[in-house]
Order: sequence, then C-alpha cells, then structure tokens
Amino acid sequence: MKALVLSEHGGLDRLQVVTDKPVPTATAGHVVIRVRASSFNYHDVFTVQGMPGIKVPLPVVIGLDMAGEIAEVGAEVSGWKAGDRVLVNPLNKSRGLMGEMLDGGMAEYCLVSQDQLIALPDGVSFDAAAALPVAYGTAHRMLITHNTVKAGDKVLVLGASGGVGTACVVLAKLLGAEVIACAGSASKLEALKALGADHLVNYRDTDFSKWAIGQYGKPQRRNNEGGVDVVVNFTGGDTWVPSLKCLKRGGTLLVCGATAGHAPAEDLRYVWSFELNIKGSNSFYDENLKALLDLVAEGRIQPLVDRSVPLEQAAEGLALIRDREVLGKVIVNP
Repeated sequence: MKALVLSEHGGLDRLQVVTDKPVPTATAGHVVIRVRASSFNYHDVFTVQGMPGIKVPLPVVIGLDMAGEIAEVGAEVSGWKAGDRVLVNPLNKSRGLMGEMLDGGMAEYCLVSQDQLIALPDGVSFDAAAALPVAYGTAHRMLITHNTVKAGDKVLVLGASGGVGTACVVLAKLLGAEVIACAGSASKLEALKALGADHLVNYRDTDFSKWAIGQYGKPQRRNNEGGVDVVVNFTGGDTWVPSLKCLKRGGTLLVCGATAGHAPAEDLRYVWSFELNIKGSNSFYDENLKALLDLVAEGRIQPLVDRSVPLEQAAEGLALIRDREVLGKVIVNP
C-alpha cells in the first residue's frame, strides 16, 4: 500500500511516500480501516523535526487524525463490522498517539484498536470527520468541557487562522461570544470574518493587546471594567505577557500549546493584581469527538478545510501548515 513514512528526524524532506508498505492485518481487539481522509496538525511538524524527551519509534507513518471504513475485523472485536464508517480517536490507550508512537493515518490502511473507534453519523463526510480530532477536539474541551466561555464574553483568539484557532472561532461563536480573531494577513482575516469573527486584528501591523485595550478600555484592578474576558493563546513566546495585559479583572487565559516557545517571559504582577485565571487544557476525549460529530450532523458547525490533497502531495500540505499559509485544515485523501 501507499504510505507517508518518516524514517529519520529533520526537515520535511525526510518524509517519503512509499508504495510497498505491507497492508496491516487485523489482530485481536483491533480492526483495519481503509483510510478515506486524514488531516495534518502542527504536531506533525514537531514529530518530523523530533521533540526533546519523546523517542519516536522510526520508521513511522505520520498523521494523527483519520476517518474511513472498517476493512477487516480482528478476533475479540464486538459491535463493529466490515463496512462501518468510523472516526478514530488518535490516542491509543496503551501505546500513545497514532502517527507518533505507532503508524497513523497517512496511508491507505491503518491498524486501530477497537476502543479508538467512533461511529460516523450519516451525513458527516470523511473529510469533515478527519478535520475534527486534534483541532476541534482540543478547542471543544478547552471552551466547552471546561466551561470557560459564555454568551456575551469577549474572546480574543491568537493564531485564529490555524486548525485550533478556527475551531475556537467557530465554537466561541456557537456559545454566543463576541470574537476577536488575530491572524497575519488580510485574506485570512476576511475568511475569518466570513466564519463569524466580530473583530479582526492583523498581528503583523497591530499590537493585539493595545488594540483590545483601545477597543474595550484599560483593565481595572478595583472593578471589572475594561479588557477582554478570555484570551486563547496556544502560541506562547512573546505573546504571553501581552495576553495578560489585555485581560479584564477575573479574566481567563486559555493555553493548550506553545507553537512559538514554551518558556515565555512572565509578569506575575498581572496575575495577582487582576486576579487572572490561567487554564491549561490537554488533549480531548471520546465525549468531545462525539459531541462535535453531532454538531456537524445537525448542521450547527462545519469544520473549515483549506484544501484536500492526494497522498503524493502530503508533504507539501504539511509545509503549508508549518509556514502558516493555510486557513483551517489540510486534508489528505490516501
């Protein structure tokens, strides 16, 4: 079968599409799925580059998110049959993440534990389903499971044009929030406006923190006037302290990653002076993915897909993720 294989860490040129990888055989408690759609996340860039403290068993087929049809059912599998349409939770409970600790979705077929399977509702396409797990699952847990955003809140989303960012915009609007979307180009901002964002900030020529203070007033220490209610920051780096500065008293800073650096400068004065809440959110669970599938099936949300590409162009698709040249998700159809 065809598969996108990483044999050694480095640049994206280390990825290779092979045509002779053996098709997996269903083992006890597992099924083989015919992958119909897989999607990239920024995590895949880190996997290719190599991450300190994480030993990836190479070679490995990358790709966390995938949806498809069951092609073969192994022994001791119950409740599933060949032909069932499924979404896969990328977390294998005994071995770790698909596409990192074991072969993932950038291949024609993939071996998956039965406890990772989620039934795909009628009317939800493979592409839409594959867009959900890491990006939308993370956003759903961060905003909805943790109950951090409510109707009327002013929510500022950094990196709003990426997978998690667009998911946060979509879900925050669903919750009735006033959304400020921050991105790095006029075209991305126009697309985010069409997605429902109420305010647009180009962070390349505008200081988002100063913009928020200019729009809503300077946060006050003795009352709840000024500033925004929530900042979504999975960027880290030099965006961290500006995020603290524009939060209202009692506001919340949500963090689920650090694409620009995990050890930013800190200013604890804002945390105590304005009684700020810093809420971390890690991963997602079946309940998040099932809820998202229901929202898609009901027509209440639609995952934003920048483009779909064949497996032969997958590395080019991941380069677009790395270079932040996409709006939403890149789907690969093996």
